[in-house]
Amino acid sequence: MKTPTSIATLVAFACAAPLAQAEHFFEDYARVIEVTPQYEEVNVPRKECTSEYVPERQHRRGSLAGPIIGGIAGGVLGAQVGSGNGRVASSAAGAAIGAIVGDRLSQRGHDEYYEREVRRCELVDHWETRLAGYGVVYRYRGHVQTAILPYDPGRRLRVRVAIEPVGQTQDISDRWDH
Repeated sequence: MKTPTSIATLVAFACAAPLAQAEHFFEDYARVIEVTPQYEEVNVPRKECTSEYVPERQHRRGSLAGPIIGGIAGGVLGAQVGSGNGRVASSAAGAAIGAIVGDRLSQRGHDEYYEREVRRCELVDHWETRLAGYGVVYRYRGHVQTAILPYDPGRRLRVRVAIEPVGQTQDISDRWDH
């Protein structure tokens, strides 16, 4: 039977195995030599609108007042001609002719002129200069390096230093596969 201590030891080794294969590093600080803001040109199209006033003509039709006034005027004028039953006939004929003339005159109407606003919009290029990051030149242990960062690091830059073997390495994994 397995003891709880041996099970805990096996679990600890199983969890530590991936960590043993991971890259080893530590953090340190490098001295910043120069920081240069990096800018980029970005197109942000925008809508520009203009208004202009265009003259327009509208035809207005006459009203019913033309035939009514023409009929009355024609009837009155027709009543002035003739006598007796002839007067009634000439009144009726004058009213009919006056209504027709009044209708024709009112149909002629008149034109009205006014200005109508016409709005035209279009997308136009609008270029903006935006800060894209910072070009940083720094020195770490006598080596000068550069990097582009999204922030200004100030006088010191935190760096991650990897620990790697120097020189030739051999693959000895088949020795450990047994």
